[in-house]
Amino acid sequence: MSHRVQEILSWYGSDNPGTLTNLARLLNHGKLGGTGKLVILPVDQGFEHGPARSFAPNPPAYDPRYHFELAIDAGCNAYAAPLGFLEAGAREFAGKIPLILKANNHDVLLAEPDPTQALTGSVEDALRLGCVGIGFTIYPGSEHRFEMYQQIRACAEEAKRHGLVVMIWSYARGSGLSKMGERAIDVIGYAAQIAAQLGAHIIKVKLPNEHIEQEAARKVYEKEQIQIATLAERVHHVVQCAFNGRRIVIFSGGEIDNDDALLNEIRAIRDGYGFGSVIGRNSFERSKPDAVQLLNTIMDIYNTKPSHVQVPVLN
Repeated sequence: MSHRVQEILSWYGSDNPGTLTNLARLLNHGKLGGTGKLVILPVDQGFEHGPARSFAPNPPAYDPRYHFELAIDAGCNAYAAPLGFLEAGAREFAGKIPLILKANNHDVLLAEPDPTQALTGSVEDALRLGCVGIGFTIYPGSEHRFEMYQQIRACAEEAKRHGLVVMIWSYARGSGLSKMGERAIDVIGYAAQIAAQLGAHIIKVKLPNEHIEQEAARKVYEKEQIQIATLAERVHHVVQCAFNGRRIVIFSGGEIDNDDALLNEIRAIRDGYGFGSVIGRNSFERSKPDAVQLLNTIMDIYNTKPSHVQVPVLN
């Protein structure tokens, strides 16, 4: 086991050997195995956005098995999906890639100013399917956020008791935030901190913009001269907000106009000492050869040293 993986495991001292073993499986799998970096393929978009919006650009992606194959062929660290997609391929692809059960989900059939999530999978489901962990989404900024915090706390306790990894999608969203504020640097940093405080081993957030949403936070950012001018600096600050880099923070790919823009974001994550990416729509909405090529390019970037324009090293 590499020194970097051993170092990361040492941050989770309260966890049992089963959880640490599953976390090590994630960190040691695929093309980035042993580096401490992660590229995970998530395919919850069929539930979250609808099948046509998610899979029509690349019709083979309607088949759940396609995504197992894509994650395996590309050398991803893991594949994350809701219950139905995992059940459709878990036996056929058993042992070939670490799996994460997305245990709660949301749909867009109704417009909601304050979204919430429904439990759609369980720890028992994750164990039955051979998953290394479970994933949850919370919406800091929604009026339903406290219910989601309580829900994940209870489920995380059960997951850890059974040796599973806990991954939290911490997406700031709701009537308490402006549209710009959903990706504001102070809000994203806060979202990462909340997920860490809720016991997440792996935290997924969106890339932050330069906007500061909270007036009280603005005063601190200006007084303390927190550097947020570049994306790398903002990534660095978000990682800092997750226990000074002692929790794994990875970033959502989101909607990108072109590959150059996406790859520039990946370089900024690398330079800001982020731990990697969760790349869904930007991969499975294109043909498999093109998707594998893109994912491999992303992994190659993460496998190189930060550029000469760096931020202070954490840890």
